[in-house]
Amino acid sequence: MFAVTKEDKMYREMLMSNVDEKALEWAQRRGMDVQHLMTYYSCAMREVETKLRVLDAEFSLMHDRNPINSIKTRLKSIPSIMEKLQRKGLNISVSSIEQELNDIAGVRVICSFTQDVYKLADALLAQDDITLVAYKDYIKNPKPNEYRSLHLIVEVPIFLEKEKRKMKVEIQLRTIAMDCWASLEHQLRYKKGKHLPEMTEQELLTCAKLSMELDERMDGLRKEASI
Repeated sequence: MFAVTKEDKMYREMLMSNVDEKALEWAQRRGMDVQHLMTYYSCAMREVETKLRVLDAEFSLMHDRNPINSIKTRLKSIPSIMEKLQRKGLNISVSSIEQELNDIAGVRVICSFTQDVYKLADALLAQDDITLVAYKDYIKNPKPNEYRSLHLIVEVPIFLEKEKRKMKVEIQLRTIAMDCWASLEHQLRYKKGKHLPEMTEQELLTCAKLSMELDERMDGLRKEASI
């Protein structure tokens, strides 16, 4: 009995996705190159996670508390990458993946307070090997559905045997309340599709405002407690 390889699993996933035959044939021909690129993204993702954990440890020493509640990482699947390239009308190539897509490697940071989000972001961006590519503040300027989070696209260097490469990583920083609302809202839309009944949409907006109020109240308590 033969073991299932990563490439076998990748092709099986692609066959079950919406990727067309042309993209599937390309992935089969360039499978090794794609896997190498995904490994580089994985390394960059771990590099960013390590930097954030170091900042969290330093903050704990300085202020006797941790600003980070949890960190989650995600590497986009090959079928999702192929689908996104096709949806955007982009060439199916390794260079297109690296140059045109910013969300292959993702790091989500769940913080205790809103202030912690900005402190962590500022501290990370101050590091001389981090290059900011894009900065979107959905906390101060929420999306129409009241989604709140701070999104950063950064480039971070990874050191290989014979070269240094800069890889892009998407970082989402949000509070526990923001993450709770976003996670549940995503589940509802995933189950029911993008278009929800009007009553459900209104209730989601109400819940989003409640989560914002919770963050504001908790920030007030943090200031009273001087932490």
